[in-house]
Amino acid sequence: MKKIILFILVAIIAGALIFALVNFKSTKTYLGLDKNDTDTTFIAVDLNDHKLAEITDKSRGLAQYAAKNGYDTSIFFILDMQLSSGKKRFHIYDWQQKKIRQSALVTHGNCYEGALVGRKYNNVVGGGCTSLGKYKIGQPYQGKFGLAYKMYGLDTSNNNAFERFVVLHSHSCVPDGEVHPYPVCQSNGCPTVSPDFLQTLAKIIDKSPKPILMEIYDKDFQ
Repeated sequence: MKKIILFILVAIIAGALIFALVNFKSTKTYLGLDKNDTDTTFIAVDLNDHKLAEITDKSRGLAQYAAKNGYDTSIFFILDMQLSSGKKRFHIYDWQQKKIRQSALVTHGNCYEGALVGRKYNNVVGGGCTSLGKYKIGQPYQGKFGLAYKMYGLDTSNNNAFERFVVLHSHSCVPDGEVHPYPVCQSNGCPTVSPDFLQTLAKIIDKSPKPILMEIYDKDFQ
């Protein structure tokens, strides 16, 4: 009888521990703290065929532009602003393998409205909005947020980027994992990522012999 009671108690304790661990992991994932998924590898999101074709088409255009203008033709950064900020919408696209290598969260500009509701874009100095278009990723430097990369707008829709101090940088308010349907923090126009993901990008940028291209797009505003 004592053995049966002891077995039941052990089973109850073991079950409670498993339940606690599972729920703790789920909570970490919700908060974007699951390091198994995000320390050095940001798993590419599973896009539907339409979205994947859309990203591939953007990469094709970037590859043509890169070949003509002396940029890196092997890899591109593509940001799909049509998606919620709580979803992974910053894609590292490997043009040689024709696939998304990694994906992560990224902010958009609040246009100095506190917390922007909906989507709004402009290229105005002091406007605080995201600017759509192609960008050249420039040199790294140490700014108020630590490591950052200068950005140069290559289209009329974003050619004030350098003057606006729009740069690629990180902030701790951006988690690693998806939090949709909740949004992430907003910026004053900079594409801001998590600290871990910026390190992932830095490894790619720093080893590239040529500048890397980024495109921020929203198909509803083309």
